Amino acid sequence: MKTYSTIFVVFCFLIFLSGCSEAPFYENVQSFDGNEWKQTQKPTFEVDITDIKKSYDFVLTVRTSTSYKYNNLWIFWATTTPDGQTVREPFELKITNPDGSWHGNNSGTIVENQLRFSSRRMPLKGKYKFIIEQGITQPSIDNVLDIGFKIEVSPAEY
Repeated sequence: MKTYSTIFVVFCFLIFLSGCSEAPFYENVQSFDGNEWKQTQKPTFEVDITDIKKSYDFVLTVRTSTSYKYNNLWIFWATTTPDGQTVREPFELKITNPDGSWHGNNSGTIVENQLRFSSRRMPLKGKYKFIIEQGITQPSIDNVLDIGFKIEVSPAEY
């Protein structure tokens, strides 16, 4: 009987440890008034990277309502380095699957989709600026709740 109780205690301890995770290095969420993302709105996230030996995971989260009427969302992600160089890249976020089901995580009337870039190293120490622009040709997009930006130290770096 002692063996089973010891195994149970060890099992519970391992579950507890697996639930603990490192807090994000950086995390910020920007909401849109009236759940409307206008082309003139460009959520900006500024982050001071001081350790360029570490690898980082970058996660961009876009939350829409289930009333979002498109199957995707095009965005432009611009990154400005501490020395002033900017790279601007387009990305497509799939919101629904071809069969009409939600592509991301759906909870009630909210759908959450992510772009994740894992194990990236930054070339320079200093302040980085990340700017997100919507890439739809209309002046605004309805039913976009917010955009979250998170940087985590890559798990291999713990």
